[in-house]
Amino acid sequence: MSGLVKKFAKDTAIYGLAAVLPKIINVLLVKLHTAVIDDPAAYSNVSQFYIYAVYFNVLLTFGMETAFFRFFTKLNHNPKVLQTAFTFVFASGMVFLGMFLLFAKQISGFLDIDSLYYKILIIILILDTWVVIPYAYLRVQGKSLKFASFRIINVLIYVFFNLIFLLALPYLLKQGISTPKILIDFNDNHQKVVYIFISNLIASAITFLLFLPILKQFKLGIDKKLLKKMLAYGIPIMIAGLAYATNENADKLFIGKLISRDVMGKYAAVYKIGALMALYVTAFKLGAEPFFFSQSKDKNHKNQYAKILLWFTIFGALFIVGIIVFLPLIVKLLIGNTVYLDTLNIVPVILIAYLFFGIYNNLSVWYKLTEKTRFAMYLSLMGAIITIVFNLVMIPKIGYMASAWATLAAYSLMAIVSFLFGQKHYKIDYPHWRILFYIISSGLLAWGLFKYFYGNFVINFTGLLLYILLIIVLEKEDLKKLLNKPIDK
Repeated sequence: MSGLVKKFAKDTAIYGLAAVLPKIINVLLVKLHTAVIDDPAAYSNVSQFYIYAVYFNVLLTFGMETAFFRFFTKLNHNPKVLQTAFTFVFASGMVFLGMFLLFAKQISGFLDIDSLYYKILIIILILDTWVVIPYAYLRVQGKSLKFASFRIINVLIYVFFNLIFLLALPYLLKQGISTPKILIDFNDNHQKVVYIFISNLIASAITFLLFLPILKQFKLGIDKKLLKKMLAYGIPIMIAGLAYATNENADKLFIGKLISRDVMGKYAAVYKIGALMALYVTAFKLGAEPFFFSQSKDKNHKNQYAKILLWFTIFGALFIVGIIVFLPLIVKLLIGNTVYLDTLNIVPVILIAYLFFGIYNNLSVWYKLTEKTRFAMYLSLMGAIITIVFNLVMIPKIGYMASAWATLAAYSLMAIVSFLFGQKHYKIDYPHWRILFYIISSGLLAWGLFKYFYGNFVINFTGLLLYILLIIVLEKEDLKKLLNKPIDK
């Protein structure tokens, strides 16, 4: 293995860890948060806070991170690209900070968010925005270890202060041990929520301080012609990002508005279980995306892409059934209070929705290799429109389940439309009937096991084993090639 390939493998593993670990930890923190916050309506504030954080993070960067990667590479690491990107993001952050704080009362009222939560959110957003380009700079410089270290330090600080504020200090109070005067009443769910956000604020502030030695090296200044080109490239990406944020998060906001904050909190907590599938999708994408580009000149690359999508779907189908089989255990691990479990029936639907999202990511190879990336924006906008309309129309009729079905509708139609356009612009002979079989069969099996045999481990585990056996029988020839040995005697 050449030194270049070794470095690529190492960097991929490091970036993968930096991307997946925070997601895993955020899922695990649901246990702590739902254990200490016994009111789902109060927990809904946590969900709402981070939904707005996603939207504003996309909005404040104007797609400049991706534009920086594109132009810094295209212009042979011209320092003007770094200078222009960082100066623009820093200056726009300052402008937004002033505007958001000046009109804090009006904006927080419009967003229906507590004014204290809002002010903490804005400070976090600005700090996180100011390190977007420095993070990108570390990546283009090949400093993967430093990049990952900063990411991991950020999430570990967040976890540490969550444990301090929500477990350690309340315990000391109960034991009669004196604690800082800032801590007033830990029987108040509002204050518990505040300390979750303060933990994030501390993590963002420390991360920003870690970047100061790097930031001191940056020069300020904007090349106007270059900025116009970068914004023209970045703004469509920003729009696609806002649409994706809508697909991921609008359902919780609609539930809070159209049903209640109590149901919103329950839905948001249980949604995290379904989103375990997102971890599988992310992990796969980190390995597959570089492969797609590296193999694009291979004569047999289209057949390889087809096989990758098939086996992504097969393992995804197994992952779905496996989660349902072990769902009672997962619930105990991730949910700290049974009051949140009223919405547990969304899990099978969300799992299938994320499988479609993963398929959509795999299919995106066609517009990436043909440089028709505007289709990413079109498809994301289509998904956002489906999400909004479906929620508005169906929540009054069938309640919170409408939001789960809306997610499935959005991601499945995005995958189907992407497939159809891909066959026109970059035809790949995917085994679509086999792929469709695994989607439908895993969905039906998961729903059946959940609805009729939830908690019956013997029947559920038997169902999983039979499904594995079915896959082995159907994919025997491919498995022989993969394993390089016969499956049967």
